[in-house]
Amino acid sequence: MEYSTMILRTLVLYFVIILVFRIMGKREIGQLSVLDFVISIMIAELAVMSIEDPSTPMISTIIPISVLVIIQLIMALISLKSEKIREIVDGKPTVLIEKGKIDEYEMKKQRYNFDDLLVQLRENNINSVSDVEFAILEPTGKLSVIKKDEQDESEGNDAVSLLPLPLILDGKIQGEHLDRIGKTELWLRQELRKVGQRNLKDISFCSLHKNGNFFIDLKNEKK
Repeated sequence: MEYSTMILRTLVLYFVIILVFRIMGKREIGQLSVLDFVISIMIAELAVMSIEDPSTPMISTIIPISVLVIIQLIMALISLKSEKIREIVDGKPTVLIEKGKIDEYEMKKQRYNFDDLLVQLRENNINSVSDVEFAILEPTGKLSVIKKDEQDESEGNDAVSLLPLPLILDGKIQGEHLDRIGKTELWLRQELRKVGQRNLKDISFCSLHKNGNFFIDLKNEKK
């Protein structure tokens, strides 16, 4: 009887957890935020405890799992509305290498050692740090690497060496990113006016390409 109960609980919790993760959204395991990761571990622990102890009512497991899902959905909604909360929950990208130079301060701040850096560079088929234009540590812990453009390097053209960071998110100018590419808010507004974009609040995403052209995505834009 006890074994049949364990099997039944396992099947029920299997489908419950599938439903839970479908509700939480489509993210790969390596792309989970800290909040998603913690909630995933807690759900797994609750499921194991319920299977191991058949005397515990199933409702005692379902209720905590439901509460965790509600917390995750609420935090996800708040993160969509608030950039500050999004940074706290998900973190933000950190530039570790810029134009072939390692930022030791940021590495210490992120508790990221040189062995970690070299391993991830090799995984990106990079043999020398000097070949890297930018290396960005993503909130997921993955290192995104942008190689130097050989043509730009041979021409000595540093003006087009731009880090592909968003300049506008959800209608808000990203001052930190503008500072990094040596531009000002006034410059951004003037350039956007030239392409017919006067109201920044209508822009959901804006970035600057290496060729000097803007990529602009408008809010609620019909495809």
